[in-house]
Amino acid sequence: MDSCFPFKYRHYLHLTIRFPPMKHRAKVSYSVFFMLLWLCPAAPLRAGAPAVSAGQQHSLFLKTDGTVQGAGGNYWGQLGDGTGTDRNLPVASLVSGVQAISAGQQHSLFLKTDGVVMASGVNDGGQLGDGTLEARRTPVQVISGVQAIAAGYNHSLFLKTDGTVWATGYNLNGQLGDGMNTGRSTPVQVMSGVRAVAAGGAHSLFLKTDGTVWAAGFNLYGQLGDGTKTDRPTPVQVMEGVRAVSAGRVHS
Repeated sequence: MDSCFPFKYRHYLHLTIRFPPMKHRAKVSYSVFFMLLWLCPAAPLRAGAPAVSAGQQHSLFLKTDGTVQGAGGNYWGQLGDGTGTDRNLPVASLVSGVQAISAGQQHSLFLKTDGVVMASGVNDGGQLGDGTLEARRTPVQVISGVQAIAAGYNHSLFLKTDGTVWATGYNLNGQLGDGMNTGRSTPVQVMSGVRAVAAGGAHSLFLKTDGTVWAAGFNLYGQLGDGTKTDRPTPVQVMEGVRAVSAGRVHS
């Protein structure tokens, strides 16, 4: 269904449906709610499709015309509107021609239809990937040739069209997957042969074209799924026969 769209969240986004007064309002509301869940399962993002993404204190909304609007916390410029003003109503971000969005803790990634990634917001760990540690209230260009993006709490992943993955930002727990624990302010290549990525609070998941999943980063709760609780700065294989991946704050 063209009216269905996927939700990616870290805080709650609510869909409210209002009905006129009726005798069995509650029963009908629940019926419609479950019908929506059945008809609109989470689907992969596609170019031109409506999408939403939620960070810790801000939300991004990708419209069908390729423009982006944002609401919520904006002290660091994570809404990408060129200001540091919090917004309680969506405002236009200074980007257009966008096909995918991803909201981190206090930063945002915008993937344009030409494969260029723009980023804004907090940058104290290099999570924007622009080679600095300066917050950006106006989106700046970071990397090109990208087909998918994933923003973690303080790190970012970029999947390029050639199947390589590039990562930037905080790396204390090895979440970038580059075999080190040193933060990066410029994207560094960490994997190849990848078709999907997911960024958690401080860990990363990489789904390869052969269906295997590799994981790196924080593992105190076993979120990497490798049978240990040891952080992994170098990606380790954890599963096979997988078609999609998703990462929460401390689970996968």
